[in-house]
Amino acid sequence: MVATRLRLLSLLTAAVVVFGACSNAAAPSGSAAAGGSAAARTCAGTGADGSKADFQIPDVEAGKFNVAMVLIGPHNDNGWSQAHYEGLQYVCDHVPDAHVAYIELVPEGADSEQVFRSLSRKGFNFIIGTSFGYMDPMAAVAEEFPDITYLHLTGYKSNNKNFGNFFGAMEDFKYLAGMLAGSRAKKDGNPKIGYMATFPIPEELRLGNAIMLGVKQTCPECTMDIRFINTWHDPVKERDAAASLFDAGADVVFTGADTPAVADVAQEKSKWAVTYDHPNSCTVERCLTAPYWIWGPEYARIAEQVKAKTYKAGYEYFDGDSKAMGLVGFMDGQTVTKGVSDLPEADVTKVKDTLAKILAGTFGRFDVFAGPIKDTTGKEILAAGAKLEQSDLDQFPPGAPGNECKTCMYWWGDGITVPLPDLSS
Repeated sequence: MVATRLRLLSLLTAAVVVFGACSNAAAPSGSAAAGGSAAARTCAGTGADGSKADFQIPDVEAGKFNVAMVLIGPHNDNGWSQAHYEGLQYVCDHVPDAHVAYIELVPEGADSEQVFRSLSRKGFNFIIGTSFGYMDPMAAVAEEFPDITYLHLTGYKSNNKNFGNFFGAMEDFKYLAGMLAGSRAKKDGNPKIGYMATFPIPEELRLGNAIMLGVKQTCPECTMDIRFINTWHDPVKERDAAASLFDAGADVVFTGADTPAVADVAQEKSKWAVTYDHPNSCTVERCLTAPYWIWGPEYARIAEQVKAKTYKAGYEYFDGDSKAMGLVGFMDGQTVTKGVSDLPEADVTKVKDTLAKILAGTFGRFDVFAGPIKDTTGKEILAAGAKLEQSDLDQFPPGAPGNECKTCMYWWGDGITVPLPDLSS
């Protein structure tokens, strides 16, 4: 499997924090903000540190609906893990009688399997794993504990019993950000884009291709360079890779990683960055925009189903009309950034109009990846009028047994200047 081949070990140390004692007997009044913070929180935080070798596993609360989340990074990274952590807070606030806990900085692979098994032995009712490399470990543990529900993010497997898969069409919003980046690069007279990708997995190729397809909408002559950094969360590596892309000539650099490091480097070099995952990642002047996640309502919806024993484990993939994703500067109550404010009005209008269609459910991932599409060698990937299928978006060839892909996500779109990653190792 991809996760086994890649041996994704992102971090060398692990710390544990318990966020718990959620004592709400009913959901508090008032709606939560993006990411799930609420005006009247009933969750009292407690904390404990784990050693480098051993994970401290939180306890369940008797009589409560116990939810545990496993994070690849720190819960306050202003990125991927913080977005999920705030989604867990939303569950705490909005699902009656919920008790929630999280464990952060858990490496993918054997360590995560140990954590999933330990949480299961503790008796958690619902366990969420938030990184691609947790897929096979979580799948194995789910078979051992058929009465516990497991939800995995970003992968492509499900046992259709108690192990479900869940993700959203972030490619819709990367496509929009690509349109902005192309417009910015064209206006600056420097038609070069950079993409700092994490691991060579289908998700990162899918998002990179979505960016490039968006860029071509506003800058047909633009090209894109790519660097794989083989980590989800490493501010030093992220800074170095961003600097490398800028120094190689990129005007705008995207990140697929977890921290705002790319924006800090853009600020230093008077270039432009597109950050990811959380609005807090895009606060410096040289941040163009950020596609971000709003996990809370989706997590609460699934948690309620698990609690009521009506959840059907399978593969769920939501589009922008779920309102679970956003684009900094373009959502209700937001103001466009400095880097967007002087772009051609026609380009910004195109982004706004496409976003409105995404939020209305009339434009989605299969429209982003609609033919005609050519790869970077000029080969036709999709003919005019053809569209990819879900299995094509998620997988390298040949795909999982029973869910094989036809086109598959192992190609670079027209304008990308690097070779495909080698999958043989």
